[in-house]
Amino acid sequence: MSFAMQTIGLVHSCFREKFGIPRQSGLVAEARAEIEILPPFDRDEAFSSLESFSHIWVIFVFHQCLRQKWKATVRPPRLGGNRRVGVFASRSTFRPNPLGLSVVKLDGLARRQGHLYLQISGVDLLDETPVLDIKPYLSYADSLPQAVSGYAPRAPKAAGQLVFSAEAEAQCQHYAQGYPQLRALIENLLQLDPRPAYRAQTGEEGEVYAMRLLDFDLKWEVRNSEIHVLRLDSTG
Repeated sequence: MSFAMQTIGLVHSCFREKFGIPRQSGLVAEARAEIEILPPFDRDEAFSSLESFSHIWVIFVFHQCLRQKWKATVRPPRLGGNRRVGVFASRSTFRPNPLGLSVVKLDGLARRQGHLYLQISGVDLLDETPVLDIKPYLSYADSLPQAVSGYAPRAPKAAGQLVFSAEAEAQCQHYAQGYPQLRALIENLLQLDPRPAYRAQTGEEGEVYAMRLLDFDLKWEVRNSEIHVLRLDSTG
């Protein structure tokens, strides 16, 4: 059987490319986004009482993986990229149906120029991600303290100390009015070490990395086991 589904909304996220996105939602509270609800689903009554919930489930499409074939086994970054597990024992994007599921904090609903937006944080969502459904998070049913989490039993450890260059520090202060949590966002993202798993595992250093974040190309490198934030190149 096959099913046709409609996009109910589009994500406008601080993440403009896949590289550097947290591998799970909730790991970086400062990672913010909005879901623009599309007509005819943007009716106020369709979202009545949603604001009484602190968190929501977002069901979405891995839209940049639509042309890629699914894989029966994958190499989770959590296992260093060296061990294969079944795709259904992972959260890989290379799935028979490229669907994602994230729980995010609901910060509010807003209307601007006639458009309805859900303001969310703690996201792991790429900009322009199509949203298929939204459901309220129920703490008594969705949180299971006794659950066993296999090869990912706990949140990843912080990667190491961060050092901001004088240039990067000045840039964070300069952009603070438009992006008040920019420095904290950078710190918490890089503490997750977004480098490819094999490079993080081998401790390889010396390469300058870049990721698209908001309106910037964030440049950093690893030296002497420290993460050095070099600069933010504006893309505007």
